[in-house]
Amino acid sequence: MLGIEYLKTGPTHYVFYYRNGHLKKAGTGLTFMYFKPAATIAVVPVGSADVPFIFNEISADFQPLTVQGQLTYRVNDPQRVATLLDFTIEHGPEQYRSEDPQKLALRLVNLTQVLVRAELQALSLRKAMHASEPVAAAVLARLTGSQPADLSADLQALGLEVLALSIQAIRPTPEMGRALEAEAREDLLRRADDAIYDRRNAAVEQERRIKENELNTEIAVEQKKRQISETRVEAQRVVEVKEQEVRELKLSGQITLEDQRLQLVASQVKIARAEADAQAYAVRASLAPLQDLQPDVLEMLAVQSAEPRRMISMALKELASNAGKIGNLNISPDLLETLLER
Repeated sequence: MLGIEYLKTGPTHYVFYYRNGHLKKAGTGLTFMYFKPAATIAVVPVGSADVPFIFNEISADFQPLTVQGQLTYRVNDPQRVATLLDFTIEHGPEQYRSEDPQKLALRLVNLTQVLVRAELQALSLRKAMHASEPVAAAVLARLTGSQPADLSADLQALGLEVLALSIQAIRPTPEMGRALEAEAREDLLRRADDAIYDRRNAAVEQERRIKENELNTEIAVEQKKRQISETRVEAQRVVEVKEQEVRELKLSGQITLEDQRLQLVASQVKIARAEADAQAYAVRASLAPLQDLQPDVLEMLAVQSAEPRRMISMALKELASNAGKIGNLNISPDLLETLLER
């Protein structure tokens, strides 16, 4: 109405209010009435903003890569930004008259791309695919001024401050990705085969160890059996030696006993011989007086002292000596029975 309008901004907007070319108001979250034909208002967002990006780069081994990520920044010097780009609005906040506000994010993305390119050109394809976090950390360090050869001066010249940088993915081309997948798949299959072979070899080795342990156990058992047999043989040998010693002692005792018996028999023989000699001497002494007698006298003496049967036998003897002179001889049964009796 009559060119007078009302402007209300939030706390994330820094407002510059010019009237007839002179700065009248500047600050965040301003609310005021203004006369539009004579007023120029620039609104610079000072809140944090997220800028997604995606661009293509080349690795150290000349392989194309696609980098996708997001950059978070804020305006820390609205005055400088307002002098570099046109943030003039038409009717309300964020209704800009030109396309300069969009160029601010584009400049940041271009600067980020330059830094990311410098990092990826030093990495091979395989390393670059797994280097999202290291690359993001290195680029953010150069953007924030915490690393030598940083670009914080360029950002200060733009009046900007980078808050965060994240790289979601670094991908190769689909063809190269399939090739790497095939290679990785073959490598995994080869590792699986190696694992199977290792498991089989381990099983064979374990079986060999078990067999070896069984054989060692059998050897140990046989050795123990041999030791037991040797011990038994040695024990038997000791027993036989002892028995042999006992037998030798017994034999020695028997030999000694036999020697003593021989000595006893010899003594007995000597005694018997001495007794026989004594008896013979007594007989000779008793018969000495009879040696000078005639045989007829001796027979008469024997008849006188002999028994009837002896006398009959002597008579028969005489008859026998004169058998040639005897014609017949009759012997009665009573006489013969008498002679046969004791």
